[in-house]
Amino acid sequence: MPGLVAAAAPAVAATPPMALRLAGGGRFGSLRRPQVAWAGLEGDVAPLVALAGRLAEVARTLGLPVEDRPFRPHLTLGRWRPGRPADGAVPDRLAGYRGPEWPVQEIRLWESRLGPAPAYTVIAAWPLVR
Repeated sequence: MPGLVAAAAPAVAATPPMALRLAGGGRFGSLRRPQVAWAGLEGDVAPLVALAGRLAEVARTLGLPVEDRPFRPHLTLGRWRPGRPADGAVPDRLAGYRGPEWPVQEIRLWESRLGPAPAYTVIAAWPLVR
């Protein structure tokens, strides 16, 4: 982890200030078998997409696995548990939602441990210079 944090710092430092807003929503997975509910992002998403690309390259350089699909800026709202009843249409109710804009003040690296009692820990944080 220390190597990843050190290598990620320059990638984050190249990120300009951004302003984002939650906009719309959706799911990963099918309507009948949804996996993740998410809210979309609008605003300065181009710098966010560029950051994701730089961080993916950092991970590849370190020999870490990287998903081979385009980055879709979003905020994960929740997950459906496999094998449990699920209403995959729930995130569709966010279709017309547009939240207030906020300035992104820092980038955080989170560790996610999923399971019966999910845990999320901040590993590192980098302020965005304004």
